[in-house]
Amino acid sequence: MTCNIVLVATSTVSSTTRNGPSTIALKSLMAITGLIFIGFVLAHMYGNLKIFAGEAAFNEYAEHLRELGEPLLPHEGMLWILRIVLILALVGHAYSAFALWSRASNARKSRYAVTKAAKSMFVSKAMRWGGVALLLFIVFHILHFTTNTIQVNGDYDNPADRLVSSFELWWVVLIYLFAVAALGMHLLHGVWAAGMTLGLNTSAKAAERLRIAAILVAVVTVVGYMPPPLAILFGIIP
Repeated sequence: MTCNIVLVATSTVSSTTRNGPSTIALKSLMAITGLIFIGFVLAHMYGNLKIFAGEAAFNEYAEHLRELGEPLLPHEGMLWILRIVLILALVGHAYSAFALWSRASNARKSRYAVTKAAKSMFVSKAMRWGGVALLLFIVFHILHFTTNTIQVNGDYDNPADRLVSSFELWWVVLIYLFAVAALGMHLLHGVWAAGMTLGLNTSAKAAERLRIAAILVAVVTVVGYMPPPLAILFGIIP
């Protein structure tokens, strides 16, 4: 019986590999693209906090992003390179997430699948649906703040005006805060999972450091993103 189980498991793994990337490859892709997003999230958070330095400082920061790499690169050249990297990372992250999601669903239907604990199932579902919510928010965020396709509360003269005008509306702030909370939960588990995939939990101490790092990144992100919309909504930033 044991031999048969091993043969079935081996056959399943081989079939999965033939039909696409291995599970390890997908997890590695998710971890690497996730780290790229963490760098972007922290840099973007810093940029958002520039609004507390005033409208001129925020607009200067936004314009500086467009001038990066000049004169070696054309105007907005570096910005477009960063955008392309982020788009590729997003596609890779989403692809690996949905592929792993599909394989996990199929594994649960398998005769030899092991039933997960309730807590593990909750975390897994929270990560998946939280990721879907974040993907939808990213689309909304790009159409709103980047391409200016979605306009709320009137036209905008500059990036600072767009930011302030948008967060003067309570429902925009509510959407934003919901997304920040989802991002925090995603990072809390994602940083830990990425570290596990990349082999950073080689000992009990290393695993504890990884756990603390995951908590720290999640807390810093949530705390760092909340002040601008709330300060604007309550009139602290005019």
